[in-house]
Amino acid sequence: MTTTNRTACAWAGAVFLGLAGSAAAQTTPDASGLWLTETGGSRVRIARCGAGYCGTLASVSGPGLDTQNPDAALRGRSLVGVRIMTADRAKGDGFEGALYNPKDGKTYAGSLTLKGADVVEVSGCVMSVFCKTQTWKRVN
Repeated sequence: MTTTNRTACAWAGAVFLGLAGSAAAQTTPDASGLWLTETGGSRVRIARCGAGYCGTLASVSGPGLDTQNPDAALRGRSLVGVRIMTADRAKGDGFEGALYNPKDGKTYAGSLTLKGADVVEVSGCVMSVFCKTQTWKRVN
């Protein structure tokens, strides 16, 4: 084999490995997208945010105002567009951060775990002891 042929084979191998690596990276599940909450009353748009994810309300049922917000000046705002999740710290197979619950106006320690391409678990906890978990499904 000539030097030119060896060089060509080496380049072809490098390109193949690069493409194979890209394909493998693309098959890793990503939580970005539109998600329906467990109760079906809201849709949350999850997007990459720093090293993790953020979630913003895309639609809500009912009047959709932030009436329970501890800041009286924000109680008349629409919930659509409000960031309710910041899960910016990787932990195990998910991300940790904070969750805002518009039903009571409180912010809780929270986590986001991708359970498959179309399922995420979202948990909110008080004092890391009392937790509530919801399963959200991707909207196609």
